[in-house]
Amino acid sequence: MYTNLPSLNVLKTFDAAARLKSFKKAAEELHVTPTAVSHQIKSLEEGLGTLLFERKTRAVALTREGELLFATSFKIFQQLAYTVNEISDSKELLTISATSSFASMWLVPNLGKFYSTHPDIEISIKAGEQQVNIERDRRIDLAIRYGRHDPMQPNASKLVTETIGMYATPSYLNKISGIDDAQFLETKWVNTSLPAVTWEGLLSRYKGIKSRPKYSVRQYDQEQYVIQAALAGQGIALVSSLLVRNILKQGWLVPYSDDVVHSNIEGLTYYLIVPPHNQSNKSVAMFIKWLSTEIRN
Repeated sequence: MYTNLPSLNVLKTFDAAARLKSFKKAAEELHVTPTAVSHQIKSLEEGLGTLLFERKTRAVALTREGELLFATSFKIFQQLAYTVNEISDSKELLTISATSSFASMWLVPNLGKFYSTHPDIEISIKAGEQQVNIERDRRIDLAIRYGRHDPMQPNASKLVTETIGMYATPSYLNKISGIDDAQFLETKWVNTSLPAVTWEGLLSRYKGIKSRPKYSVRQYDQEQYVIQAALAGQGIALVSSLLVRNILKQGWLVPYSDDVVHSNIEGLTYYLIVPPHNQSNKSVAMFIKWLSTEIRN
């Protein structure tokens, strides 16, 4: 029935090379030499009578026939891995792409709750500000993005629109007489496409400030650094209320309130991107269900 099929080992080699877009990286994953990978791919191409890869100087790219084969091999190996994990009671690995601040300040602190109900799924986090093309990089199972959410964007769904608040340690607030004496902390986005959220913009809106010389503003390129600076008693942070949620519960930071300055202005949106090849992945569905519920609590 399956006499015309290439061997499972050859297909596994092809799948790794196609997924990683590199014979060298495939060799590292499979613990063989790049030459062995190249020979297996060449043998597969000769058996099929067609080229599956375009060889370039430092990388490889799939041909149309290669794309067709990879679409099938990826689904088959994904389903096979899921079934084997289920039978053997071993953990399945999900790789999540997220911004550094969201990963460190919200996702990691809350993952224990996910593991308590899904001990058979292991989460690996790929954090950074660069947006990975997860339809092409199949090492990533889903992405949690931050910014302006387009409802028409394919494979995207809204998680939550955050609010921006002002937070400091109780001891810091006790030692300043008012907002005019405060050291302000804010984020200067690495991703320049995001709209600026600044103290100057906030204060000018509510106090008629046209310039900032009267105020001392310190900027960091990650919200997590702004939050850490606030925790160290260095000033009042203008940051995501979602990212400081756990810290507020501990009482390490508290909201700053002022009759003139309004906190909790509307922020940006966290949203999910799930590539088409993972739409029916059961573990991905379980993680999304947990995430969607937990992030709104």
